[in-house]
Amino acid sequence: MALTPTPETAPPRAPAVWARLVGLATIDTTPLRRHREFRLLWIGQLVSFFGSMVTSVAIPYQVYQLSHSTLLVGALELVSFVPLVTLGMIGGAFADAHDRRRLVLLCGAVMMATAAVLAGNSLLAQPLLAVIFVVEFSRSAVYAMQRPSLDALLPRLVDRDELAAAGALNSLRGTFGMIVGPALGGIMIALLGLPVTYGVEILGFGFSLLMLWLMRAVPPPTGAEAVSAGRILEGLRYARSRQELIGTYAVDMVAMFFGMPEALFPALAEHLGGARVLGLLYAAPAVGSLLTTATSGWTGRVHRHGRAVILAALAWGLAIIGFGLARDLGLALVFLALAGGADMISGIFRMVIWNQTIPDRLRGRLAGIELISYTSGPTLGNFEAGAVAAAFGVTASILSGGVLCVLGAAVCALLLPRFRRYDSRAPQPLAGN
Repeated sequence: MALTPTPETAPPRAPAVWARLVGLATIDTTPLRRHREFRLLWIGQLVSFFGSMVTSVAIPYQVYQLSHSTLLVGALELVSFVPLVTLGMIGGAFADAHDRRRLVLLCGAVMMATAAVLAGNSLLAQPLLAVIFVVEFSRSAVYAMQRPSLDALLPRLVDRDELAAAGALNSLRGTFGMIVGPALGGIMIALLGLPVTYGVEILGFGFSLLMLWLMRAVPPPTGAEAVSAGRILEGLRYARSRQELIGTYAVDMVAMFFGMPEALFPALAEHLGGARVLGLLYAAPAVGSLLTTATSGWTGRVHRHGRAVILAALAWGLAIIGFGLARDLGLALVFLALAGGADMISGIFRMVIWNQTIPDRLRGRLAGIELISYTSGPTLGNFEAGAVAAAFGVTASILSGGVLCVLGAAVCALLLPRFRRYDSRAPQPLAGN
């Protein structure tokens, strides 16, 4: 006689299985539902980042309209890159010594003021080009001071097992802004003009400041000391002592330095359909990132995060190779979207490793290192891609970059075994946090 299944041994009902599968294939919104402070921060940053992405189109557009120089438009990136590299660690030291919410709030107020300067300059009969460059440098410097505090807030606002879900939500917020913001910015410039377009960012920062003001204070870690060169060096020494962290920096730098093709998009657009397809090339990776984050519920069940970062970097390199071999627009966009999705997976798991292995008392300084890491790679990578293309051609630049990315990620996996074997279930040495 067959045994009657008990609740413990009976197979799950079909609706329950279906609900579980859907949960794995959709974004986990638990951190937003459970934690008020995270919810306020996330909503505020969503609105302010959207406004910043609108302005990211307006600034280069205005520079070109005033100068008719692509060189000056390109110089905007260099002007913003310098303070990021020089001030990132200092901003991290401040994040470890002061109330992180207050620092984000103060920096946001300064950013709002810079947006007002841009709007006022655009109202002049003859807007000043120098003002735009000074504002761009200033905004980048303030961002370098703010971003470590913003990143260091996350582990204080959600539970440890929710870090992957929170990272995916933050990525969704960012990719939404990167897709919708520039598109709306172009439309607003054409229909409403630059002053109104800059005004959107002012309103965005204003809303973000309100959300930050409603949040509770996030006091500095116990035993926090004043900012000093010694405190900054302490963060560097800790990063060097953790192979898991070195791996996240190294793999991302390799992937971005060899496999970043954005500098080649204008040249490629000439062969794929002209200027009308250029925006599609820029948007395709962000679309892939958005689709990945929207289906990222499974990431919370992954524990071998180092291996996941390595596999994502390999997938990025392979997708870039596919992009280089593509001979029609549709296939090129598909491979760019796949690359963007792989990059987003890498970003989610790198963030989890950072937040699980870094003591709270060092979180700001290590966030400064992370800022330098993930901003340097794309900038240097675009320069590398352009230089190789000038010498050997666009296709050779893309293909060689993709191949070197794959090889570089494999070498990192071999040379950094603790990073490769990182498992979030193993006890982490967070003494002193």
